[in-house]
Amino acid sequence: MTYHGSVLKKSGALLLTGAVMVTTWGGASVQLASAGAATPSSKTTVAVTAAGKAPVTSAAFIEAMEEAATLAGVPFSMDELSGKTIQRKDAALALQTWLKLESTTEPFKDVPDQSSFAGAIGALNTAGLMKGYTDSLFLPNAVLTENDVAILKDRIYNYIKPFVLEEATITDLQAAMTQGKLTSKELVQMYLDRIEKYDDQGVSINSILTVNPEALELAQALDEERAAQGARGPLHGIPVLVKDNFDTNDMPTTAGCICLKDSVPAQDAEQVKKLKEAGAIILGKTNLHEFAFGITTSSSLGGQTLNPYALDHYPGGSSGGTGAAIASNFAAAGMGTDTGGSIRIPSSFNSLVGIRPTIGLSSREGIIPLALTQDVGGPMARTVSDAAIMLDATAGYDKDDVATAYAVGKIPSSYTDFLDVNGLKGARIGVATELIPSTKAEEKAVADVINNAVKELKSLGATAVPISIPNLDEINKYPSLSGYEFKFQLNDYLESLGEEAPYHSLSEIIASGEFDKTQEQSMKTRDARETLETTEYKDIVLKRTQITREALLKVMADNNLDAIVYPTSTQAAAVIGEGQNSGGNNRLSPFSGFPAITVPAGFTTEGLPVGIEFLGRAFDEGTLIKLAYSYEQGTHHRQAPKLTP
Repeated sequence: MTYHGSVLKKSGALLLTGAVMVTTWGGASVQLASAGAATPSSKTTVAVTAAGKAPVTSAAFIEAMEEAATLAGVPFSMDELSGKTIQRKDAALALQTWLKLESTTEPFKDVPDQSSFAGAIGALNTAGLMKGYTDSLFLPNAVLTENDVAILKDRIYNYIKPFVLEEATITDLQAAMTQGKLTSKELVQMYLDRIEKYDDQGVSINSILTVNPEALELAQALDEERAAQGARGPLHGIPVLVKDNFDTNDMPTTAGCICLKDSVPAQDAEQVKKLKEAGAIILGKTNLHEFAFGITTSSSLGGQTLNPYALDHYPGGSSGGTGAAIASNFAAAGMGTDTGGSIRIPSSFNSLVGIRPTIGLSSREGIIPLALTQDVGGPMARTVSDAAIMLDATAGYDKDDVATAYAVGKIPSSYTDFLDVNGLKGARIGVATELIPSTKAEEKAVADVINNAVKELKSLGATAVPISIPNLDEINKYPSLSGYEFKFQLNDYLESLGEEAPYHSLSEIIASGEFDKTQEQSMKTRDARETLETTEYKDIVLKRTQITREALLKVMADNNLDAIVYPTSTQAAAVIGEGQNSGGNNRLSPFSGFPAITVPAGFTTEGLPVGIEFLGRAFDEGTLIKLAYSYEQGTHHRQAPKLTP
């Protein structure tokens, strides 16, 4: 912004004395001529120099708007406008009439409330079609240029184009509901139709265990609330899916096991409760690897979930039902749990974004445990922005999960504030080269994608620093704690269900025979563990955590890193019936408690999705979201599966 003449600032307003203020709006150079000291107003004389872009005639403006309508396939009607050129106030009036926008108040100092165009400017500003030059200036008399009209044409097209469900973001869905193109009830029905078409029959992805029978009624109530009071926030009326180890008080919570098929908890899991309070609709519960034991997503209750990108391949796990469902556009977003890699692996295998939060950022209360020392619940979505919105809704303190006390004071007002398209510029990213193996053919396919992703990080402004993680071999020798804690924590969970619990211990479940028999030996081994009061267990809890944290913090400090990257899984989705290996990369986050986010990095030559994982310091999810969003927006690797169009 350039000022010629004497410029005084008084009470936040710019007072122009005896000269002009020169700046740009929409690519045009705008001069506000001012006689004496005065704040800009609707009477200010405005002269526009094109800066290489000529002023647009009224006829050309109308023609551009007609083209936008034609592209969107909607009717167009606009009266001829007086004058050869068109000013912003006249464009606002014409667009308000055509789009039938309700007049609203506007915040601009240079638009008198009594003026004939004030309501139109307010309407266009509210709709996001014509914003102010600043928060307080609109420049109603500025003449539109070619560049201005091109911007308007694009915005108008996106505003009027018919709603398309597939790949719609949460922001898209909210915009469609705000514009009256869609109701939440209609949206729920659209997703239910897709579930019936692609999950229950057709390609039969087999990702959903239970559909909420009250989903349409809930949507109707939220539509009525929106009409009366406005939206609660970005998740108002948005259908989401949750992994079926999150307690829901209106649907069974089964962990995929026949033994719990009729178990309906009295209370929602804390994260489910938060989602409902935010206005989200729990559309249904997704299949998982039974009790979250593995990474291929098969259960006695739900059977084998398929990968929508290749039906003969695994979807990853243990949150594979959520992964396959969200990839297939069965809901706006979903929730998974992660003890070793169970959010990130299926997100990688389904071209999704998955966030494993810092332990303590979000409550685990009401989630059927696998190993609470490592367990977290977190979002799985098609975009980083949607994952950030879900994280906003689910993070926070819970008196029933003491780990969340560590997060107090460390949660930003919104993780969406970190959605910076230029977030990689100037960032220093550690590339854990030893975590990018390529000795086997299936590993090389992933390594090729990740090595290309590192080049993309550089092209987007980051400095890629090859690193070696200290004590990595020692860290990898430690086991997951799921083999130690599961029995005791599952028994505690079953006890919390009260007298209505179908079984009261892991021993009773094993005796019943109502579980996936392929897991029988694993369950018996866990059930045989008599106590956690052993030196071996305490050594893992204390030493493993300390060694992993110190190794990661040291390498990040030594190299001044913002994050570390590596392949989420060293192998892409395997063929069903063959062994699925993910490597040990996904252990760094749960062993340290630090957050990680996986983002689509591309596809193998066989068309299988690959994810790149960003790992950061404790409670630094914001930085990871910033980096991941910048990478996502700079590459757009996410593709919807062709099998579920």
